Amino acid sequence: MDYLEGLFLGVQWSDTDFQNRRHISSLVLYGFIVNALIALSYFTGRFATLLGTGLSAKIVIFVVLFFACPFICFRYYRFPLWGKIPVILVQAVKQAVLTLIYTALVLPRLTMSSSEIVEKAVDYLNSTLESHTAKWVDSAGTFATILGVMTGGVYVVFIVVAAVFVAVALPAILFVGARLLQLLYDKAMDRLVITNFLGK
Repeated sequence: MDYLEGLFLGVQWSDTDFQNRRHISSLVLYGFIVNALIALSYFTGRFATLLGTGLSAKIVIFVVLFFACPFICFRYYRFPLWGKIPVILVQAVKQAVLTLIYTALVLPRLTMSSSEIVEKAVDYLNSTLESHTAKWVDSAGTFATILGVMTGGVYVVFIVVAAVFVAVALPAILFVGARLLQLLYDKAMDRLVITNFLGK
């Protein structure tokens, strides 16, 4: 329960030490899950409507929940357990909608078919190996092919790793950025409105 409170309510409304711990592994897992959903929809067509459409509606829902957050959460610890669960669920929905916003931004931009992706990947691999082999022709002679495959292979692996890193990092950055904005807004509302007019 403490983990869920820290994850969905944030440091402003929870007394857990969630904020003081590193959560790199959780962010990496989140990035992989988001990309797995995108890949599932892209290659199989499953959940295409949920993940790839309705961007405007998703943004509206997220904005409403974003601005309502401090007024939903400020008396969280006065609620009994049955009152706390709906608050956590609402915040979980907000994070889910944020994820759907990301997928709705990405999926429409993936316009190539899966066969075209394979073809492009093979062409890129061949051209990369050929260009690296050509660099060694004058200096390595008969070993040019071996050196070209080795250096070209290392380069391709580096590009793949970098692409995976960016793909995993982007949803994690969006998640962290949204949490920071939410924290700033929550603190401002707590200081300017809730403390002065509503009480805790």
